[in-house]
Amino acid sequence: MSEKMNWKDLLSAKRWGYEDRSVDSYLVARSEFQRDYDRLIFSSPFRRLQNKTQVFPLPGAVFVHNRLTHSLEVASVGRSLGRMFYAKLKEENPNLDADYPFLQEVGNIISAACLSHDLGNPAFGHSGESAISTYFTDGEGRKYQEQVTAEEWADLTHFEGNANALRILTHAFQGKDPKGFALTYTSLASIVKYPCLAIDGHLRKSHHRKKYGFFTEEQKAFEKIADELGLLKDPSNPKGYLRHPLVYLVEAADDICYNIIDLEDAHHLKILSYQEVEELLLPLCGKENLRDRLDGLLDTPSRVALLRAKAINTLIKGCVDVFVREQDKFLSGTFGSALMDALDEEIVAQMKKISKISIAKIYNAPTVVQIEIAGYRVMDALLKEFVPAYLKKNKNNYDKKLVALIPEQFYTEKQDSYSKIRCVLDFVSGMTDVYAIELYRKIKGITIPSID
Repeated sequence: MSEKMNWKDLLSAKRWGYEDRSVDSYLVARSEFQRDYDRLIFSSPFRRLQNKTQVFPLPGAVFVHNRLTHSLEVASVGRSLGRMFYAKLKEENPNLDADYPFLQEVGNIISAACLSHDLGNPAFGHSGESAISTYFTDGEGRKYQEQVTAEEWADLTHFEGNANALRILTHAFQGKDPKGFALTYTSLASIVKYPCLAIDGHLRKSHHRKKYGFFTEEQKAFEKIADELGLLKDPSNPKGYLRHPLVYLVEAADDICYNIIDLEDAHHLKILSYQEVEELLLPLCGKENLRDRLDGLLDTPSRVALLRAKAINTLIKGCVDVFVREQDKFLSGTFGSALMDALDEEIVAQMKKISKISIAKIYNAPTVVQIEIAGYRVMDALLKEFVPAYLKKNKNNYDKKLVALIPEQFYTEKQDSYSKIRCVLDFVSGMTDVYAIELYRKIKGITIPSID
């Protein structure tokens, strides 16, 4: 029988930076995992998500989802997944709480991880990630390849928001709390979808190595977390690990939300008709006959909302069933796909249909493509200005003024090129869409700052 991870080890209230503190989280009014959620909700990086693109440009007359509203909805779905998983295990084992006291906190753990899953994403959606990577692969940043290691170059040429989230949560930024966000080890591990370095990632046939989950600077931090929680080493990658099982539920919550919610936004923006949305969502709404309820709603957005709610409910139940049924595979690290890919064949087929339509009509809609193109230009321009200026040893007056625009929290005392580039990326990737555009216009002289 293959080696397995254990829930007693996987669920830990040990807090990053406060490892010596002992807290019986399940005995207090507000558990350590609820505190994780609260710390994220009140944090500046989380608030900035309200001005970061999810898919569609930030709202004008019609409100659509941004990264913040998306993260809140993912957290809501994630909490449901966790609570339903716990409830099913509790039915099978009445002594569950005595054996595994933190299992009752799974809903809180997953919802906290869901809140932070997009924390490291830059402005302009996934095009922002691509723009940063392209600066190093095809732009002026290519000249820095000889100044960094192969592992570091892989980080730079494959900028990854998931890895950046772990950095934001654990890195000791200048003048900030050296313990980072001081989240629990379990909450931190639950966001790392691809527990490997960039140089070992990007294997399409390996689900847990499709991308990567930590930068080289955070490798030791993740190893510390993984060893504490008893994560299994990846037999195919000596420097990597197998996923924490709860990552699958966090991933499922994200997959459920963006697949379904993007259709709702597309309807609000008149990209998809109501009939198109109904044909896509109704097969996911279970066996309940919704025809009378739908026909009784004269407001089409209300009809879409009903379909969305029913579809999400179906997907949540299906994911929980798989997670309970295949629990041994998740604990042994042998479950080789996304949780959503293991649902009933009819549901998987319908989700593939939704994905195909989304790619054709939503993600390639003119407004979406326009914001992606704008994002490329803005992010590339900012990197062209700030990276060389910060790396130069003999700065001219212009370089000094540019560096002065970088908040001191992003400075580093290290002198190597990778650490300095990483600091600029911390600054640029943390910008909102609005701030990035404004700063781009100002440093390019397109607009002149006014003095109030």
